[in-house]
Amino acid sequence: MDIKRVLLMVGTTFLFTALFVPVVKKMANFIGALDMPNERKVHKVPIPRLGGLGIYAGFLLGYMLFGIHSVQMNAILIGSFIILVTGIFDDIKPVPAKWKLLAQTVGASIIPLYGGILLKDISAFGLYLNFGILAYPITIIFIVAIINCINLIDGLDGLSAGISVIVLFTISMTSLISGRTDIASLSLVLAGSIMGFLFFNFHPAKIFMGDCGALYIGFMISVISLLGFGYSMSAFFTLGAPIVVLMVPIMDTLIAIVRRKLNHKKFSEADRSHLHHNLMFKLNLGQKKSVLVLY
Repeated sequence: MDIKRVLLMVGTTFLFTALFVPVVKKMANFIGALDMPNERKVHKVPIPRLGGLGIYAGFLLGYMLFGIHSVQMNAILIGSFIILVTGIFDDIKPVPAKWKLLAQTVGASIIPLYGGILLKDISAFGLYLNFGILAYPITIIFIVAIINCINLIDGLDGLSAGISVIVLFTISMTSLISGRTDIASLSLVLAGSIMGFLFFNFHPAKIFMGDCGALYIGFMISVISLLGFGYSMSAFFTLGAPIVVLMVPIMDTLIAIVRRKLNHKKFSEADRSHLHHNLMFKLNLGQKKSVLVLY
């Protein structure tokens, strides 16, 4: 894949999403899908949600123009649509956490059961572990975990979107090195779409991606990273890249689980103790500097 094709993929989806997001913003305002300010949020005025719709539309266009049809892609499109719709409902009217988790599990289950995309084994540093039949639940758990990891770091303007772009460009570069142009193409198309949204989401944000965006991006990153399995070198790069790049939000998520457990709070109950909140409030870096530090 040459640089012209890379620029074409990213540029096309970036431009389309950037043009479509203002339409989504008007739609969100019209139906009342607004993120209202409160004591635990950092914005002071209502902000439209549903920005994930723009990202989704941009990716679909990119897939139609540059993607390759396959059973695996059918599974990805079906699973991601379930995740997106779940997020849309939650952005309009909050959905109970257990129902969101159920929908995430259903969407994730389509990937191994229909698409045949599995986290079958781990081989590193001379060690080899085959998961056997457990590969199915492990794959589903991995997908759901990354979905919620991206969702939990969506707390500051441009944070989740920007980190996701960094992850996707990392995957695309390592995939090109290992000859997996199919994985690189999906990563670049999605990265371009998110960048088109980020144009409106970086501080001061004019629109939020909402749960439909955060859940969808988390789903796509997790699945794209799983596509390399069965191809020795690409498996290490595609799975390793998101885990390494997402290490800070992954650790932040694990700490949040422990913190809320110790404080007798529900996992789904938001707070202001995430790393990005500490950078912003305890170190007084403000939104823009805190986000750049985490980038």
